Amino acid sequence: MKTQAVGFALSFTLMAGAAAAEGTLSLYNWGDYINPDVLTKFTEETGIAVTLDTYSSNEEMLAKIQAGATGYDIVFPSVHMNDIMLKLGLLEKTGINAHPDFKNIDPAFLRAKEDPASEYCLPYAWGTVGVFYNEAVTGPVATWEDFFAIPEKSGGKITLLDDMREVLAIGLMVNGKSVNSAEPADVQAATDYILSNKAAVSAFTYDSMAMLSSGDIAAAHFFVGGNVFFTETPDIKYVIPAEGATMYQENICVLASAPNKENAKKFLEFYLRPEIAALNVAQQFNGTPNIPANDLTPDFIKANPNINVQGDTMARLQIFEDIGAALRVYDRAWNTVRTAQ
Repeated sequence: MKTQAVGFALSFTLMAGAAAAEGTLSLYNWGDYINPDVLTKFTEETGIAVTLDTYSSNEEMLAKIQAGATGYDIVFPSVHMNDIMLKLGLLEKTGINAHPDFKNIDPAFLRAKEDPASEYCLPYAWGTVGVFYNEAVTGPVATWEDFFAIPEKSGGKITLLDDMREVLAIGLMVNGKSVNSAEPADVQAATDYILSNKAAVSAFTYDSMAMLSSGDIAAAHFFVGGNVFFTETPDIKYVIPAEGATMYQENICVLASAPNKENAKKFLEFYLRPEIAALNVAQQFNGTPNIPANDLTPDFIKANPNINVQGDTMARLQIFEDIGAALRVYDRAWNTVRTAQ
């Protein structure tokens, strides 16, 4: 983002020639989360003109759709938001799982509890949320404790994502709890941990990659896709902290209100092709649920253990689930974190 969620909005448009035009398709996706070459190729092959708007968080996207935003055909929610949107009746049943190329999808990524067979949405991309740091400033960083100690140790500034569940998840993981815990005591302990370290945090933001690039900060809590900005910056490292990190998975979903449902289904079918999924990974630094696509990804992706996560590291990752009514407990905790002086 999954790069993932980058805190800015943009509008991207691809138009086919008038003679070849076959309608339009409107995507609403995380910022910097799809390779423009994927959209160009789709337009070239189908004649369908594609527009892209972006969001920074699942909650931002959901709020806009629930507020009555019209015209969007496809959204890319995380798995837990996929479940929430299905419960709210916001998604269209596509039958993508019946397509012959659906055999390319690893069954381990059929994680949506409300859509266990992928009758609605297509597993799209996955990755981790850890720590980027400028090692020349901070020295080695291996744990969340190391991250929060950076300002005192080196004088460098640090940032956290402006994301309720991602931030509270740090406290939950450090305390050995599930990031989906519905126990108020667990959420309170996580809140206390974040509050105890809040003085070290310069900002809660999605704009941290630009700040890290410019040297304004020394480290940031961010999505693994941020690696796209630092391919030629050897001092900028990414680490999955020893206490654990979150894993995200985004799916491609068609909105029930989509004005161009058939074109949207064509895009899902297009994205089932291994070479298309691999093309996106090559620019986005995400993992892909498309099994044969993994063989087509560049060697620098395959060789990076923080992108191509294996073994013990995978065991330290947790993925968000829909926590239902417990979300109110998290909302109150987040309000406390954001307003505490």
